[in-house]
Amino acid sequence: MSCEHLICAQCAGPVVEGRCPACRAARSRVHHHGFGGLSPVLIAIVLVALLVFTLALRHLYGA
Repeated sequence: MSCEHLICAQCAGPVVEGRCPACRAARSRVHHHGFGGLSPVLIAIVLVALLVFTLALRHLYGA
């Protein structure tokens, strides 16, 4: 979801500009991030890299 087209009921400005506290709160709810403020894509990349590293170690040591 995007906040480009949302209009704030408090200040009548675009939410994306974050003119008032209500705009900023709504924008932060729309653009929430994953675990620890990291994006879900970054978390997925780290997990795939960890899986590849684990499989490489397993292949090298023949377990």
